[in-house]
Amino acid sequence: MGPANESQVSPNTFLLMGIPGLEHLHVWIGIPFCSMYAVAVVGNVTILAVVRAERSLHEPMFLFLCMLSVTDLVLSSSTLPRMLCLFWLGAHDIAFDACLAQMFFIHSFSALESGFFLAMAIDRFVAICAPLRHATILTHSRVAKMGAVVVLRGVVLFSPHPILLKQLPYCRTRVIAHTYCEFMAVVKLACVDAGVTKRYSLGAALGIGFCDCVLTAFSYVLILRAVFRLPSKEASFKALGTCGSHVCVIFVFYSTSGFTFLTHRFGHSVAPHIHIFIANMYLLVPPFLNPIVYGIRTKKIRDHVLSSLRIKVS
Repeated sequence: MGPANESQVSPNTFLLMGIPGLEHLHVWIGIPFCSMYAVAVVGNVTILAVVRAERSLHEPMFLFLCMLSVTDLVLSSSTLPRMLCLFWLGAHDIAFDACLAQMFFIHSFSALESGFFLAMAIDRFVAICAPLRHATILTHSRVAKMGAVVVLRGVVLFSPHPILLKQLPYCRTRVIAHTYCEFMAVVKLACVDAGVTKRYSLGAALGIGFCDCVLTAFSYVLILRAVFRLPSKEASFKALGTCGSHVCVIFVFYSTSGFTFLTHRFGHSVAPHIHIFIANMYLLVPPFLNPIVYGIRTKKIRDHVLSSLRIKVS
């Protein structure tokens, strides 16, 4: 089912086109997307339930993991259900206010995701490089403060997005060539020059993304240096495997989000279907992988999950 004629579009409605050039595959594309979303929801809800039930898991690592799980649930749930309606039901129209709300959740919670990756990297750095002081450095009070700073940063910096876009006049064309309401995709529909709005978005996204990425990378460099100095080779390989899987998830998040961000602004030669498909990946893949990499591969959580299923843990 194709989108409605533009002349029939309400002034308070936008049309989401999906993935241009791949409209005939929307139904099939929706199947793996739905599967990944289901795994993300089940995995992240399981982590939250296990950590809440087991007081022994109320440690900085698992508290940050819970914050990341909540972020993943909001980030994926703000886009996937609506996207599946587009793919499977041909529901292209989205109310303007709903579009702005979706945009706020996507950008602010992407900033939260980045911030919690950094917080978890700091936690791993302290745990490996100063294990005897870990409990005194990362107290519950400091963990809560770090979480609050990450949340406030994301909310404060990206709250102006919907407010700024609400003030802009929009031309007759209200078709968004995307699967969700991305900031740059919407601002391009404005009838006036939105240079100031674009520069604010660019500055906020680059400031958060660049700083978090550099600090996270620096933390893992120090972690890896400490790992290679461990006296036990078995311990070194175990820590290296854990850090390696974490780095892979973080790399997927920053590479896909960075590609999406820069393509909207500078990569006009990139095919639209490639750009939009990768833009979906940074909203889908991290919430799908995080509960597997940070949850299932973590022995304490795995053991508690298996115990709750009454499976004997060896």
